[in-house]
Amino acid sequence: MPPQKKEEKRCDFPGCKNIAERSLPRKKAEEVLGSLEGSGRRVHLCKEHYKKYRKATKKERELERMGW
Repeated sequence: MPPQKKEEKRCDFPGCKNIAERSLPRKKAEEVLGSLEGSGRRVHLCKEHYKKYRKATKKERELERMGW
C-alpha cells in the first residue's frame, strides 16, 4: 500500500495562498490579524503571517509567563 499524501493546508489570511506552517485558535488569531478566511475553530497561517501574529502578541505572552 503506497503512503498517503497529506493534503497541504493553505494560509487563511485573505489573499495569501502560501502553505500553512501553523494552526492557531481562530478567536485569538482574529483578535490580532482581523477577519480570516475559512471556517471552523482553528485557523492555518503561513510562516509570514505566523511571524506577524507572534510579533503582535509578544507583550501579552511575556506578561503571561511572568504570572506564574
